[in-house]
Amino acid sequence: FGIADDENFVITTTNRKEITEDNFSELVQDGVTLYLLQSVDQMLLLATKERIDFLPHYDTLVKSGMYEYYASEGQNPLPFALAELIDNSLSATSRNTGIRSIQIKLLFDDSQGKPAVAVIDNGRGMTSKQLNNWAVYRLSKFTRQGDFESDHSGYVRPLPVPRSLNSDISYFGVGGKQAVFFVGQSARIISKPADSQDVHEFVLSKEDF
Repeated sequence: FGIADDENFVITTTNRKEITEDNFSELVQDGVTLYLLQSVDQMLLLATKERIDFLPHYDTLVKSGMYEYYASEGQNPLPFALAELIDNSLSATSRNTGIRSIQIKLLFDDSQGKPAVAVIDNGRGMTSKQLNNWAVYRLSKFTRQGDFESDHSGYVRPLPVPRSLNSDISYFGVGGKQAVFFVGQSARIISKPADSQDVHEFVLSKEDF
């Protein structure tokens, strides 16, 4: 790698966790992407790409976009799909010490690409591993253990209040994928963890399935 004998360096995960003798077997697995840096908080010189491979649950293919459990009750499924997307922002901003900002934008300008629904918030952000986990169908965001890094670390179920206030809509980890593929053909998530300088972008399309 062209490292001089007297030069210091670290090896980290994409979440900037330094690889040490103690955590090597835990963090270094087949297919994992690693950074070779001068320091853990070094600014990346250019964008990096990581291909994510996972086996989708069959319900992702069979049920996504159908919303059969809403339609069967004779209700319009679109508000439920939007609620699932907003639920992620409610969760991300739940620990904000200042103002919680959640914006919903409907984009129809052909010059910017295909029409889209954009949900923007000022929440705590997600790491690359948490973005990866988002794609896994039926991986409940409240019960992820072991190899799964939850986007609800330290989650404690709130007191009984309307679900629209406590971010409990997609408790079973299913809603986000169904909502995305009900509204459109692909999802793009751009997120910057609050304690990191890195910006992560995740893309998942119907063609990938």
